[in-house]
Amino acid sequence: MAVPQNRVTRSRRNMRRSHDALVAGNPSECPNCGELKRPHHVCGACGHYDSREVVAVTTEVDVDEDAA
Repeated sequence: MAVPQNRVTRSRRNMRRSHDALVAGNPSECPNCGELKRPHHVCGACGHYDSREVVAVTTEVDVDEDAA
């Protein structure tokens, strides 16, 4: 059974946990539409990456309530 040989002090425990903090994101502005997007990712609003369209963004489709 795993039992610690010596007690881990609060200082040593907290030094080990110093790298576990969450880091805030670093959004950048899309050069095409101006929306905030993650760096090195396709823009979710317009589908552009590196000044070219890589994902076709469709417009919203009306769904007939009788068919649903």
